[in-house]
Amino acid sequence: MKILVIADEPQKSELVKRLGSGHKIDSFDEEGFYELESYGGYDAIFDLNLDAHTEALEDYGYFNDTVVVVSGIKSSLAELVYLEEMEEGITLFGLNDLPGFIDREKAEISLLNEGDSIKAIAFFKSLNWPAIIVKDRVGMVTPRIVLMIINEACYTLQEGTANIEDIDSSMKLGTNYPYGPFEWCDKIGIENVYETLEAIYHDTHDERYKVCPLLKSKYLKSEKWL
Repeated sequence: MKILVIADEPQKSELVKRLGSGHKIDSFDEEGFYELESYGGYDAIFDLNLDAHTEALEDYGYFNDTVVVVSGIKSSLAELVYLEEMEEGITLFGLNDLPGFIDREKAEISLLNEGDSIKAIAFFKSLNWPAIIVKDRVGMVTPRIVLMIINEACYTLQEGTANIEDIDSSMKLGTNYPYGPFEWCDKIGIENVYETLEAIYHDTHDERYKVCPLLKSKYLKSEKWL
């Protein structure tokens, strides 16, 4: 399969690793987007930066019947296409592309059109990457759960109930999670955690996703926890 990957690090490396060596893969960041018409046709485009250049939906019409996979985290697919004229023949899927969530046994995906479910499952199966379909909502499912845990852990730290090491250790021992909340936050990236929580809160107005002031402070300083 001929695949184009448009993404920043570390998502690009993680995605290319997950796709494996059995494909012809070209990759660049969004700066190369404007040269798309000079490239040959692709079977699939993984554009994980689409929210930064949604006008690409028009230009993807150069590639007939192309599957386009984009980030489904900070914006829903419906929001991404709302102000753009998407060319006919483009099939759009959303992907949980947070760092650490791409190279997993199963892909967490969303659909712009519910009728594309069979096509989506078949497409990811062709990549030897089984997929689980979730609703087209900001934050999808797994990120909402993990980021809410991280946010609650920040409130616990802010209140002085426990320190970072104790919170991380307790979470791993009590839930058998692979990482503690602060380890997970560093792995995902403070920018992704903060901006996704903000997007989810704006979408839901659910107090569980209201960003902890301590987390916001870390984000503004671009600091890691560990």
